[in-house]
Amino acid sequence: MSKQVDYYFTAPSPFVYLGHERFAAIAARHGVQVNLKPCDLGKVFAVSGGLPLAQRPPQRQAYRLVELERWSRYLGMPLNLQPTFFPVSGDAAARLIIATQLAHGTARAMDLTGAIGRAVWAEQRNIADGATLAQIAGEAGLDGAALLKASEAQAVQAAYAQHTQDAISAGVFGAPWYVYEGESFWGQDRLDFLDRALAAD
Repeated sequence: MSKQVDYYFTAPSPFVYLGHERFAAIAARHGVQVNLKPCDLGKVFAVSGGLPLAQRPPQRQAYRLVELERWSRYLGMPLNLQPTFFPVSGDAAARLIIATQLAHGTARAMDLTGAIGRAVWAEQRNIADGATLAQIAGEAGLDGAALLKASEAQAVQAAYAQHTQDAISAGVFGAPWYVYEGESFWGQDRLDFLDRALAAD
């Protein structure tokens, strides 16, 4: 039986963007089955005590920018600290990712997730706009218009709601969040620990 990691995230998160490609590489190296679970972090925050960015104390907001700049430089990844289209709803992007997974599998959905993160943080694009999302999917070699329509299906809505409930049940309170063999790892800065846990089994 292959190793499995539950991957909870919200597409617009800068820390998801910074960690996504590294997580994908770790998963591939260890032959991991990724259980892709885009979720509504607003609903997770409502039960976990988290706050939307604009409601956080000024010192926390300021340090967040320090960390983003530090990680961007360390990883060599382009990142606009205050992108034009952020904060932005991740609902439409999450549904598009789920629709892609249902139609084309996890690998293509993982690729799209990375492209959506780059769109926000490196390319200054509005992922709450349907036409923009369809274009991003098209650039990833997918039929963006068809997937955008498919993302409105009840099955996709139900999956999004279930992922969010799964996140709450798993004790998630931030993103990205990885669960392997019942052990949680919060944040892209914990990927080394996840890597070691996977290597140990």
